[in-house]
Amino acid sequence: MGKERPGGEKQKRMVVGVVCNFAAELKLLLTALLLLCTLVTLLQFVPSRFTISSSDFRFCISPIAASPSPSLSDTQSDDLLSSGILRRAFHPYGAAAYNFITMGTYRGGPNTFAIVGLASKPLHLYSRPAYQCQWLPSNTKQNNTNITSSLAYKILPDWGYGRVYTVVVVNCTFSHPVNLDNSGGTLLLHASTSGGGDSKFNLTDTIPALTEPPGTFNLSLFTSKPKYDYLYCGSSLYGTLSPQRVREWIAYHVRLFGERSHFVIHDAGGVHEEVLEVLKPWMELGYVSLQDIREQERFDGYYHNQFLVVNDCLHRYKFMAKWIFFFDVDEYIFVPSKTTLGSVLDSLSDYSQITIEQMPMSNKLCHSVDAAKRHRKWGFEKLVYRDVKRGIRRDRKYAIQPRNVYATGVHMSQNLGAGAKTTHKTQGRIKYFHYHGTIAQRREPCRNLVNSTDINFENKPFVLDTTLMDLAGSVKKFELKMVGSRLYNTRQ
Repeated sequence: MGKERPGGEKQKRMVVGVVCNFAAELKLLLTALLLLCTLVTLLQFVPSRFTISSSDFRFCISPIAASPSPSLSDTQSDDLLSSGILRRAFHPYGAAAYNFITMGTYRGGPNTFAIVGLASKPLHLYSRPAYQCQWLPSNTKQNNTNITSSLAYKILPDWGYGRVYTVVVVNCTFSHPVNLDNSGGTLLLHASTSGGGDSKFNLTDTIPALTEPPGTFNLSLFTSKPKYDYLYCGSSLYGTLSPQRVREWIAYHVRLFGERSHFVIHDAGGVHEEVLEVLKPWMELGYVSLQDIREQERFDGYYHNQFLVVNDCLHRYKFMAKWIFFFDVDEYIFVPSKTTLGSVLDSLSDYSQITIEQMPMSNKLCHSVDAAKRHRKWGFEKLVYRDVKRGIRRDRKYAIQPRNVYATGVHMSQNLGAGAKTTHKTQGRIKYFHYHGTIAQRREPCRNLVNSTDINFENKPFVLDTTLMDLAGSVKKFELKMVGSRLYNTRQ
């Protein structure tokens, strides 16, 4: 029997103590190794279309790797030169605005995409940020050499009205169609500052702008007949809106636009519970879509980012409507009684854009004959005095054939396709009546009762105009036919 080495028992106790002290860590390590081995085993039985490729790993890490930030090691201190000159150092911290904020990305054809978003206005005003698009196919049989890339060009459609952020529409056009085999893929946007903000750094953010799952690309969308004849793209709705005015507006325009129409409403805080109750019947019938865009209030753009909203709406529904209209919910489109909206637009079909003349109406003056029953009458039924002051340039609203338009504005588009034409000569064929501010008043609009066919009020000449008043009865009957009496008790 061998003699035990001195101190052996002590060493054994030490080893056992170390093992006990790290038992929890060893269990965690062994569990992690077991899970990793299980995952590797399972991946052998997963179909090839789910295989993780090197490009996928590159995609995962690219947002981090592509955007290096100034580190503490770059920090310098003031330096007194031998010439006696004190060279000062500057120390940047944080970021004033995001490089790019996406709202939506949409196909414009087999080889084109439009990315709609916000970007730092000073960056675009005083620098030259650049964009590049890249398509990563999901099909793992296509290696990295088959990944196509495209130089992109940007459109700034907000006419310089942006604040901290400006609206940017990035157009990506590839040299050949992508995803024709419908195997899926991802569109990446590489957004570079080009030294803007800090000339020492050319930061590039890689943004996954759009992912097309396998089997979802519909090539016929670009050549088939649009789902709608007329689509309304609304600007951002905010504030305390009048449910009754919204009720009147939607009933009037669904009747005018007809069965093959749709209305896209953007809620920037204005669709409170009572307004929602007015919209619900029309949503249930399929005439109205409501989008909650309140999150955009985080980003300081012009007028609740309405340029962003209308451009997103344009590209989202570009191939779903023959004509898209842009106007507000205190404005009413009108065509003469012996025509229809369809016949008017057919006569203007050679134009990709038409602008519409404004008929400004008083938001205070009502005829005294309606005094006793004005509380039961609709807004456009009792506000019957039109401003006829001459020599004033009044805003126009517009409609477009969207397949010929790359970006749009609030009062018209300045980004039509090659050969596309605009006409402003629509007088006598189509116009809109504007009841400025009435949509935001939750009170009886009749402030002044007038017993005259013309009046000078607040230094403006007004004349009696019953054009829309004469349609009120037909609109009310239409609403009753479509949604019943559920909106009868709607409040101002």
